[in-house]
Amino acid sequence: MNIFILGATGRVGSQIVNYALHDRHHVTVLVRTPEKIQINNEKLTIIRGNVLNKEDIVRAMHGIDVVISALNTDGAATLSESMPHIIEGMENEGIQRLITIGTAGILQSRTNPNILRYQSSESKRKSTRAAEEHHKVYDMLKQSTLQWTIVCPTYLPDGESLGEYRVERDLLPVGGVEISVSDTAEFTYKQIESNNYLKSRVGITY
Repeated sequence: MNIFILGATGRVGSQIVNYALHDRHHVTVLVRTPEKIQINNEKLTIIRGNVLNKEDIVRAMHGIDVVISALNTDGAATLSESMPHIIEGMENEGIQRLITIGTAGILQSRTNPNILRYQSSESKRKSTRAAEEHHKVYDMLKQSTLQWTIVCPTYLPDGESLGEYRVERDLLPVGGVEISVSDTAEFTYKQIESNNYLKSRVGITY
């Protein structure tokens, strides 16, 4: 399978790259600083570029089967400004499957199902800026023709992969507090072979 991974130098993205290469998939990554990728693998194609540049996205999409985005909010509007390029590039190339990392803030609130967690008292974060960026992406994906899944972890510490966690469609499992970077990467990667959460968000936590 040919997998295109965005955010490959980040904490979650770099581990997804490792999972994919371990399983002998062909992996293409688009990064601003290729020198940050310290992997020498014949199945890895590294393209220098920027997700905010439509031409870079289009160039990297050729021959791709699945797109995984582990882009973070980057303290800016990177997510919401790059997603239109990603969606358009995928639709033009006939690529259907997109798996992206979101945040638990854009899951539905349990106390008020008409709003999202970050808009409710359930969210303990003082700043909603990152959640607002992810919310924009969620709205764009709902309008697209893609077969998308948004993996929505809660607090993301580094740590060993336990391989056991709870997931729930559109909601954060009750009492969820944290999920490691490693387990988030593993679950996200597994979605390339799964149709369980098409066109939906999925909350993940211990």
